Amino acid sequence: MTTKLHNVFFYITIVFAMLALSNAVFAATDLKLNPDLKYSSDSNDGPLITGKNMKDGTITNGKPAYVIFYHRECYNSKRQARRAVFLYEKYKGKVDFIVVDLDSPRSSEQTALLRKHYKNYIPHVTVYDKNGKSVYDKSGEVRNSQMSELLDGLI
Repeated sequence: MTTKLHNVFFYITIVFAMLALSNAVFAATDLKLNPDLKYSSDSNDGPLITGKNMKDGTITNGKPAYVIFYHRECYNSKRQARRAVFLYEKYKGKVDFIVVDLDSPRSSEQTALLRKHYKNYIPHVTVYDKNGKSVYDKSGEVRNSQMSELLDGLI
């Protein structure tokens, strides 16, 4: 009887652990653009994008991921941040978004992404497919129409 009871508790523990992992969030959520950004200057207006889970940099299989690297004192980064938040609103729940603010402390996952993709030019955008393979990895601004076409093909 005791062995059966232990087995039942073991299986219940496994089920709860699986449920917890299936609901885990591995990307930034609730992304908002800083309303005080000055798009015509390289002024430091604070974080360009705010939200929840901003330190997460985990690339997960099963969903495409959009990664943006930026510095706060770059008007090109400010414009790309505005595009990233627009894309977040459009693809919320379908694409993971990872924000790497190069002017603030980073998680180990964000640091790994930084070492792998960032080449000292900003803004930099990397997109991963559902299998965790990088399919876009370029510095400079990228139009929403081009990024939407890419993301639509990955979903």
